[in-house]
Amino acid sequence: QVQLVESGGGLVQPGGSLRLSCAASGSIFSINAMGWYRQAPGKQRELVAAITSGGSTNVADTVKGRFTISKDNAKNMVYLQMNSLKPEDTAVYYCSVAVTTTPSAYERDYWGQGTQVTVSS
Repeated sequence: QVQLVESGGGLVQPGGSLRLSCAASGSIFSINAMGWYRQAPGKQRELVAAITSGGSTNVADTVKGRFTISKDNAKNMVYLQMNSLKPEDTAVYYCSVAVTTTPSAYERDYWGQGTQVTVSS
Protein backbone atom coordinates (compact mmCIF):
# COMPACT_ATOMS: atom_id res chain seq x y z
CA GLN A 1 0.00 0.00 0.00
CA VAL A 2 0.92 3.62 -0.46
CA GLN A 3 0.27 6.37 2.04
CA LEU A 4 0.15 10.09 1.35
CA VAL A 5 0.48 12.70 4.06
CA GLU A 6 -0.29 16.32 3.25
CA SER A 7 0.64 19.38 5.25
CA GLY A 8 0.80 23.14 4.96
CA GLY A 9 -2.83 24.18 4.74
CA GLY A 10 -4.37 26.88 6.86
CA LEU A 11 -5.95 30.32 6.97
CA VAL A 12 -4.33 33.11 4.99
CA GLN A 13 -5.35 36.62 3.98
CA PRO A 14 -5.97 37.50 0.35
CA GLY A 15 -2.68 38.14 -1.40
CA GLY A 16 -0.83 35.84 0.97
CA SER A 17 1.10 32.65 0.32
CA LEU A 18 1.06 29.06 1.46
CA ARG A 19 3.14 26.03 0.60
CA LEU A 20 1.55 22.60 0.58
CA SER A 21 3.65 19.46 0.94
CA CYS A 22 2.79 15.84 0.28
CA ALA A 23 4.93 12.88 1.26
CA ALA A 24 4.40 9.47 -0.34
CA SER A 25 5.53 6.32 1.44
CA GLY A 26 4.97 2.59 1.37
CA SER A 27 5.34 0.01 -1.40
CA ILE A 28 6.54 2.31 -4.18
CA PHE A 29 8.40 0.96 -7.20
CA SER A 30 7.96 4.08 -9.30
CA ILE A 31 5.98 7.31 -9.21
CA ASN A 32 4.76 8.23 -12.66
CA ALA A 33 2.98 11.47 -11.87
CA MET A 34 2.08 13.62 -8.89
CA GLY A 35 -0.57 16.26 -8.62
CA TRP A 36 -2.75 18.53 -6.56
CA TYR A 37 -6.52 18.75 -6.81
CA ARG A 38 -8.97 20.87 -4.92
CA GLN A 39 -12.63 20.75 -4.04
CA ALA A 40 -14.62 23.74 -2.89
CA PRO A 41 -17.98 23.35 -1.13
CA GLY A 42 -20.69 22.46 -3.63
CA LYS A 43 -18.23 22.06 -6.47
CA GLN A 44 -16.55 19.15 -8.20
CA ARG A 45 -12.96 18.23 -7.52
CA GLU A 46 -10.67 19.89 -10.05
CA LEU A 47 -7.06 19.57 -11.09
CA VAL A 48 -4.85 22.38 -9.83
CA ALA A 49 -1.45 21.24 -11.04
CA ALA A 50 0.38 18.05 -11.99
CA ILE A 51 3.96 17.04 -12.64
CA THR A 52 5.23 13.97 -14.46
CA SER A 53 8.21 11.81 -13.62
CA GLY A 54 10.13 13.69 -16.27
CA GLY A 55 9.30 17.04 -14.74
CA SER A 56 6.68 18.28 -17.21
CA THR A 57 3.98 20.33 -15.53
CA ASN A 58 0.36 21.08 -16.19
CA VAL A 59 -1.20 23.99 -14.31
CA ALA A 60 -4.84 25.03 -14.35
CA ASP A 61 -5.54 28.35 -16.04
CA THR A 62 -7.21 29.65 -12.89
CA VAL A 63 -3.96 29.46 -10.93
CA LYS A 64 -1.36 29.85 -13.68
CA GLY A 65 1.23 32.42 -12.76
CA ARG A 66 0.34 32.19 -9.06
CA PHE A 67 0.85 28.51 -8.17
CA THR A 68 3.93 26.41 -8.81
CA ILE A 69 4.22 22.64 -8.51
CA SER A 70 7.54 20.96 -7.80
CA LYS A 71 8.81 17.63 -6.53
CA ASP A 72 11.70 15.98 -4.76
CA ASN A 73 12.26 12.54 -6.27
CA ALA A 74 14.65 11.41 -3.55
CA LYS A 75 12.06 12.09 -0.86
CA ASN A 76 8.96 11.09 -2.86
CA MET A 77 7.49 14.48 -2.14
CA VAL A 78 5.47 16.97 -4.13
CA TYR A 79 4.93 20.63 -3.28
CA LEU A 80 2.48 23.33 -4.26
CA GLN A 81 3.66 26.90 -3.76
CA MET A 82 0.63 29.15 -3.74
CA ASN A 83 1.14 32.90 -4.07
CA SER A 84 -1.27 35.81 -4.48
CA LEU A 85 -4.04 33.73 -2.97
CA LYS A 86 -7.62 34.74 -3.60
CA PRO A 87 -10.81 33.92 -1.69
CA GLU A 88 -11.87 31.72 -4.60
CA ASP A 89 -8.85 29.50 -3.91
CA THR A 90 -10.56 28.38 -0.71
CA ALA A 91 -10.99 24.61 -0.87
CA VAL A 92 -9.78 21.29 0.43
CA TYR A 93 -6.59 20.46 -1.44
CA TYR A 94 -5.78 16.83 -2.18
CA CYS A 95 -2.51 15.28 -3.19
CA SER A 96 -2.61 12.45 -5.72
CA VAL A 97 0.13 10.21 -7.06
CA ALA A 98 0.16 7.63 -9.86
CA VAL A 99 2.24 4.74 -8.60
CA THR A 100 3.36 1.29 -9.61
CA THR A 101 4.16 -0.86 -6.61
CA THR A 102 6.10 -3.61 -8.45
CA PRO A 103 7.74 -3.81 -11.90
CA SER A 104 4.79 -5.81 -13.24
CA ALA A 105 1.97 -3.99 -11.44
CA TYR A 106 -0.51 -1.71 -13.11
CA GLU A 107 -0.36 1.95 -12.31
CA ARG A 108 -2.79 3.03 -9.61
CA ASP A 109 -3.80 6.42 -8.24
CA TYR A 110 -3.55 7.11 -4.54
CA TRP A 111 -5.04 10.08 -2.68
CA GLY A 112 -4.20 11.98 0.45
CA GLN A 113 -6.71 12.90 3.13
CA GLY A 114 -6.88 16.53 2.07
CA THR A 115 -5.80 19.76 3.71
CA GLN A 116 -8.00 22.82 4.12
CA VAL A 117 -6.92 26.11 2.59
CA THR A 118 -9.00 29.14 3.54
CA VAL A 119 -8.33 32.54 2.03
CA SER A 120 -10.17 35.22 3.97
CA SER A 121 -9.62 38.58 5.58
